[in-house]
Amino acid sequence: MANSSPMASLDEIRAILNDLPGPDLEAGTAAAAREAELTKPPGSLGRLEELTHWLATWQGKHPPTIDHPRTAIFAGNHGVAVRGVSAYPATVTAQMVQNFIGGGAAVNQLCKIADADLRVYELALEEPTADFVIAPAMSDGDCAMAMAYGMMAVEPGVDLIALGEMGIGNTTSAAALCCALFGGEAKDWVGPGTGVAGEALTRKIETVEAGLARHRGEATDALDLLRRLGGRELAALVGAIIAARRGRVPVVLDGYAATAAAAVLYAMDNRALDHCIVAHRSAEPGHGRLLEKIGKVPLLDLGMRLGEASGATLAIPLLKAAIACHRDMATFAEAGVSGKGG
Repeated sequence: MANSSPMASLDEIRAILNDLPGPDLEAGTAAAAREAELTKPPGSLGRLEELTHWLATWQGKHPPTIDHPRTAIFAGNHGVAVRGVSAYPATVTAQMVQNFIGGGAAVNQLCKIADADLRVYELALEEPTADFVIAPAMSDGDCAMAMAYGMMAVEPGVDLIALGEMGIGNTTSAAALCCALFGGEAKDWVGPGTGVAGEALTRKIETVEAGLARHRGEATDALDLLRRLGGRELAALVGAIIAARRGRVPVVLDGYAATAAAAVLYAMDNRALDHCIVAHRSAEPGHGRLLEKIGKVPLLDLGMRLGEASGATLAIPLLKAAIACHRDMATFAEAGVSGKGG
């Protein structure tokens, strides 16, 4: 992680959020017009038609393209992991990062299939965030720096970005964030994560309850909740989502932790995630509840709960298929086929 950052504080992030670009309606209109002329009954390709329109609208061009997709994984360690909230020790985060670099993880294989450029971003793995039961996980400056680091993942030429994370303890942070943002009880948002059950699951719920009791009354807004209850990798995800919006790069979100990070932006502005889709419904039980809160319908439901942007990367070929049908199908006129009512 870089030692310096163009973002000095969360106030600068808040200022950026007040000036996010909107959809390109002209590109969306062009997509809709072509869709109506293709050799099929209207709406017969279902969500594939919606996806093409969404891509055109947020890339700001028609036809949309996915020539240079990127999968970005942000990795960070959580101080709260010392409370035994995960089935794995915190050392696994760095070990899995090396597995990504070595090409041995599930996401590596999925990136090959999707022809996606995989980038892994480590965020001070040797310095876990503070235990949020005792203190805010991050300072204002540390959180802003992590967000700025995440922004670096959205480079010129990337036309779609799939976002995911790696960090032992991050489903505990995700659950705490979701509960703080949307209400309910800790048990509504806490799930098995890496596979905890019994006493360990009870301990995880109690940890989230303690964190909420410590910070809920003091937080000033959703970004401050992110600082208090989140992790560097979750903050970096938020930064990447912001940068993608500013750079007209559509975003594919992974599972529970990635969507929880994105939900921070939704809580700040319910239009802030319009350039994002959610790839899949995680087997983590809180994810379905969260998707309802932010109004997102996932593309896939395969019982996955791996993280590491695996579900988000798996959705890339689906998006490519939507574009291929939209771009390469014949129109009624080209094919000499009678249109509706013809």
